[in-house]
Amino acid sequence: MSQSVPQLELKDIKCIRGERLLFRKLNFSCQEGTLVRISGPNGTGKTSLLRLLVGLMSPQEGKILWGGQEIKKLKEDFWKELVYIGHLNGVKDELAARENLLINCEIGEHPITSEYADECLKKVGLEGFEDQITRALSQGQRRRVALARLYASSHAKLWVLDEPFVALDVAAVENLSNQIAEHVNSGGIVILTTHQEVPISANKKEVITLKGGVWLGRHEMKKVKNV
Repeated sequence: MSQSVPQLELKDIKCIRGERLLFRKLNFSCQEGTLVRISGPNGTGKTSLLRLLVGLMSPQEGKILWGGQEIKKLKEDFWKELVYIGHLNGVKDELAARENLLINCEIGEHPITSEYADECLKKVGLEGFEDQITRALSQGQRRRVALARLYASSHAKLWVLDEPFVALDVAAVENLSNQIAEHVNSGGIVILTTHQEVPISANKKEVITLKGGVWLGRHEMKKVKNV
């Protein structure tokens, strides 16, 4: 009996940033319904790997496949199934919380109503701040504006989250961990980095551990540029 194609697959991925080889021959695959934590000390390439996974960077070698097809070829078809929240919140200072959420969902090609946007903002603890200009919000509140998109994005199969629990209080951390677990247990894939030990009740969990690469000398860098 043939095995099903992994929903997400990394094949022989090599990543170089600046003059540092972060990782090479990185192989990983998972099916739907999986929580993936990327772990490792600072500087080992965790954020770079996330950026590779969402197509913001390209590997020096290897392929990233989604449903058996390369993400660089899928382009918009892949992005429609993706929600990425990085270190930067991706919100516009001059817009209100509700406006930011509406625009981000529109860009993701899954528009929502203002009423539903308010429901999502309520779930992240921003009830009463819907019309507040984002610039005037605290760092934790700004993070919540970005994270509210997750509550409006159950349709997206893949969530990629870079340190999602930073600047959140205890209640918000618990709410978010429950939302992530619900998404995974409903068949989604969540890939995240976190320095916080947050329990997430996902049925299936995987870990990618990065140990850090090596500094490349001038000769090695020349060879890389010639690839």
